[in-house]
Amino acid sequence: MDVFFEQPIYKLIGEVADGMGVETYAVGGVVRDYFLQRPCSDIDVVCVGSGIALAEEVAKRIGPHTEVHVYRNFGTAQIHYTADGTEWELEFVGARRESYSHDSRKPIVEDGTLEDDQNRRDFTINAMAVCLNAGRFGELVDPFGGIRDLNDGILRTPLEPSITFSDDPLRMMRAVRFASQLDFTIEERCFQAICNNAERLKIISQERITSELNKILLSPRPSVGLKLLQKSGLMPIFFPEFSRLKGVETIDGRSHKDNFYHTLEVVDNVAEKSNDLWLRWAALLHDIGKPATKRYDEKQGWTFHGHEAKGAQMVKRIFKRMRLPLDAKMKYVEKLVLLHLRPIVISEDVVTDSAVRRLLFEAGDDIDDLMLLCEADITSKKEEKKERFRKNYQLVRQKLVELEEKDRIRNFQPPVSGIDIMETFGLKPCHEIGVIKDAIKDAILDGVIPNEREAAWKMMLEMGEKLGLKQV
Repeated sequence: MDVFFEQPIYKLIGEVADGMGVETYAVGGVVRDYFLQRPCSDIDVVCVGSGIALAEEVAKRIGPHTEVHVYRNFGTAQIHYTADGTEWELEFVGARRESYSHDSRKPIVEDGTLEDDQNRRDFTINAMAVCLNAGRFGELVDPFGGIRDLNDGILRTPLEPSITFSDDPLRMMRAVRFASQLDFTIEERCFQAICNNAERLKIISQERITSELNKILLSPRPSVGLKLLQKSGLMPIFFPEFSRLKGVETIDGRSHKDNFYHTLEVVDNVAEKSNDLWLRWAALLHDIGKPATKRYDEKQGWTFHGHEAKGAQMVKRIFKRMRLPLDAKMKYVEKLVLLHLRPIVISEDVVTDSAVRRLLFEAGDDIDDLMLLCEADITSKKEEKKERFRKNYQLVRQKLVELEEKDRIRNFQPPVSGIDIMETFGLKPCHEIGVIKDAIKDAILDGVIPNEREAAWKMMLEMGEKLGLKQV
């Protein structure tokens, strides 16, 4: 091992462990990431003894104000601290063996050896250990050929895959996540075991499933994981709405595109441009309303009229079931799903100032993300068609910039407020106030009057006169 394991924290842990007379190893992700040459500051430490006791002694050596978070029910302890600009997260546990009951992923835990601990790991690439004791410092313990599988880009379980996945079904989601993050292949027997045990995912909490799905969405090419979720049978269990996008129907020799694979392409296109999780969720859900709105018309062929509105309505239900935040992040996804066709409609027609103003008004600060999503939605196999769409979008983007500079429409509030109208005409809250406000807003968006108080005030007085209101 080179300078990576020469960093002071590894030496310190080894010295404390030697003083306590316990075998101690860095295991799992930190070892895997070392060989993958990926940075890692999360260290899992296994000792053949008490992980909590080791953590407490290590904390004393780090410094007097170093806190240890102890989880006695799990026999683990955590230390968070910063050194030389690096935030370290250390987790300590005693080596253990595990056994499972059929209806729970929570194991029965007993003290064990390093071999027992490696046996219980999910994949061979996560079962490698590096000794931290001085006499064997840097020695790799790799009983299942994790190095070989890393080099081959293969995900395998240390033990029989059916038992591994049945014992802890979350490992099936983790297999797909690692395949997506690392662009690895799941070994054939392992993948078949996932297919055979897919129903077992139902005993896993939604929060844990969603956490893995989010990591898949944040991987460099999310389609890798999303395809595996569908092929394995996991997707229909926890995300049936998305699974229903798959398939092509043909009537009178006329077919529609497979919206599942189209969506995967859109998500990958967005992933090339943005690391934002919620923009990727918007891409994932942008066509989610299509199965519910699919119709066949003898003249038009297949139609999905209103799928954007239907999809936006589905967002909250999906977020709620997935245990995703029901706050501004959800509203953002709803908005992008609802508006994702608007730039297309504008670009295919004459690009009028009025239409672009309304788009800018409704999208607000999310206009750039909306345009990115719409450009990612161009998945035609015909290069001429794709190029035409790109040029049209460039025209829309140019108009957006021009009108924003000229009219300041983004997130605008009409220059005349409801209070202004009430005080001018001596009104209490009533229908007429809304009529006047909407008329002024529409006049600004349509370019009839400028976005200025003087012009809006004049129109307010004119509208009030038409409605029979008297100034006070």
